[in-house]
This record gives sequence, C-alpha cells and structure tokens, in this order.
Amino acid sequence: MLTLHHLECSQSFRILWLLEALGTPYELKKYDRDPESNLAPDDYKALSPLGTAPVVTDGNLVLAESNAIMDYILDSHPDSDLRPAAGDRDRARHLFWFHAAQGSLMSIQSIAMVLTLLESRTPWPISPLLKAVFGQVRKVFVNPRLEALFDLMESDLAKQPFFGGDNLTAADITLVYPMYAARDKGTFDIEYPSISAWFNRIESLPSFISARAKDGRERINFRF
Repeated sequence: MLTLHHLECSQSFRILWLLEALGTPYELKKYDRDPESNLAPDDYKALSPLGTAPVVTDGNLVLAESNAIMDYILDSHPDSDLRPAAGDRDRARHLFWFHAAQGSLMSIQSIAMVLTLLESRTPWPISPLLKAVFGQVRKVFVNPRLEALFDLMESDLAKQPFFGGDNLTAADITLVYPMYAARDKGTFDIEYPSISAWFNRIESLPSFISARAKDGRERINFRF
C-alpha cells in the first residue's frame, strides 16, 4: 500500500488532498518539524531522496517531488477526472496550470524568499546595499512576473471555476501550496475576486475538508 509521509505545513498537503479526492486506500505517517530549525526531522530527511516534502513510499519505491508523485498516483487511476485525458477540451488548460505551479509560480516565489532571507541575515554595512539591489530585482523581475501570473489566474477563473476547467483537477491541487503562501502575504485581499472565490470553492469540497482534518491543522499555514 502507498504510504504518504506527511510533513506538517508543507507541500505534502497536496498529496494528502489528492489521495482524499481519489478516495483510494493509503497509509498516512505524520511528521512534525524540528522546533528549533523549523526543518524536517532527521528520520524524514533520511527517507526522502532530497530531504524535502513530499515523499511517498510504495513497496520498495521511494518517490519525491510533488508533480512526479501526483502523476505516479494518477497513473493508477486512468479514469479519474483529476487528470483530463488527451482530447478533452480542458486538457491544455489543466496541463498549463499543473506545470505553471512548479515551473513558474513557485520558482518566482522561491527567488523572492531567498532575497528576503539574504536581506534579513546580512549584517550592516552590506545590508543597505543588498536591499537596494534586491529592490530593483523585485521591481524589474519578481513582481511583474507574479502580477502577470495572478492576472492570468484571475482571467481564467472568471471563465471557469477551477484551474483545470469546469471540474477540480490535479492543477488545482498542486497550486494549493503556492496559492495559500501568496494569500498569507495579503496578495489577494482586494483585486482578485475570482481567485478569492476559488479559495472558497475548494475549501467547501469534501475532499479538501477531509484532507484538512487528517492534516490536523486548524488553518492552512504553509511555510515558504
């Protein structure tokens, strides 16, 4: 049986939600972060090839990387609506957002996170110079790309209720992590009504509710 090794406040919530949406049997093993370092505990890092979440085991297989895991699981459910088949009218939309989650959105968010960490941990007198340089990086590179992505999301979600089209797909599930990370920063407070409606929509789904209950957290709080 497939086992999800679920690290709190991490990308592995995606896999938990996917499994609940499929209604397939699985084993859940939960791990808490180290209270001092905020990182995965040693027994989790020893299991994962990269020491990061998510990771699943299935017999002798150990597999990491969110979208690789999602594709692996969905391969066993070829008739699932969570991955529109070739020829489906929503196939291209699903594929775009499924890959944009990791390839574009999380990549840019990671750059922003690294810039913030460097600013906060660099001592004076270097820190003012770094802040000036990083401010230009945000202005010229990070912010315009994030805004373009969020504007496209708002446009697409105004036309169809989910990132994958008319129904929930793995695109919505893989986007849940970076979207909540962005929402926690206040990104969608005012200008994105269709994105806000998407949050309300997914939070009302039975699969999301059950995944949240098994996660054991009162609110979605991802560490980015």
